[in-house]
Amino acid sequence: MMKTLSSGNCTLSVPAKNSYRMVVLGASRVGKSSIVSRFLNGRFEEQYTPTIEDFHRKVYNIHGDMYQLDILDTSGNHPFPAMRRLSILTGDVFILVFSLDSRESFDEVKRLQKQILEVKSCLKNKTKEAAELPMVICGNKNDHSELCRQVTAMEAELLVSGDENCAYFEVSAKKNTNVNEMFYVLFSMAKLPHEMSPALHHKISVQYGDAFHPRPFCMRRTKVAGAYGMVSPFARRPSVNSDLKYIKAKVLREGQSRERDKCSIQ
Repeated sequence: MMKTLSSGNCTLSVPAKNSYRMVVLGASRVGKSSIVSRFLNGRFEEQYTPTIEDFHRKVYNIHGDMYQLDILDTSGNHPFPAMRRLSILTGDVFILVFSLDSRESFDEVKRLQKQILEVKSCLKNKTKEAAELPMVICGNKNDHSELCRQVTAMEAELLVSGDENCAYFEVSAKKNTNVNEMFYVLFSMAKLPHEMSPALHHKISVQYGDAFHPRPFCMRRTKVAGAYGMVSPFARRPSVNSDLKYIKAKVLREGQSRERDKCSIQ
């Protein structure tokens, strides 16, 4: 199954198996959108704007293979619990953000981690898939004074201890400290190409979207032949109906994969 995307004058086809969704969760004013902004365009916005829910899409051509990463930047207020649950169900990788100078935001991350594990366990029981859930817990604002710190590294690391698919990072979206390293580890845990990390691919603007066309001469036109990525400027969040269909397709796909595995073993 292929997903077809339009970008500039170029139509991109991304295999469904190479399409992923990253969900960013956390309390209000902890820097979720700032981390997403660093990931997408390397910028930090000084002015705070409350997020209701922002949706972004980045497409990659990595060694000739197309990938799509959808990023869901959620609201810290979560006024619609059903929508939050749906966001978790459709997520493939997760970033849980708290502020190192806010004990309340850390407590919210603990609640979110528990909710994700509970919601995903329901889906995993239906698909019988391996219990792998790539997740990074991110303590933001480590550029602030230690006198402001309300959460120690030791207690944050307890949330990820014993889980090889979960990691803890202290970052500063403002100073761009440890942000690239955090994404590198997240994608590694998810078994995604390392080149999806912000520092490991050439960034192309939408007017050069034809460089994503799989024809060889297009590949030669780029200075960096290995990996490059482009933010889709007109991406829209899939509808609730589309998300529900995605979840249903995932359950069916995992069931079919399980049957093939049984046949190969026999």
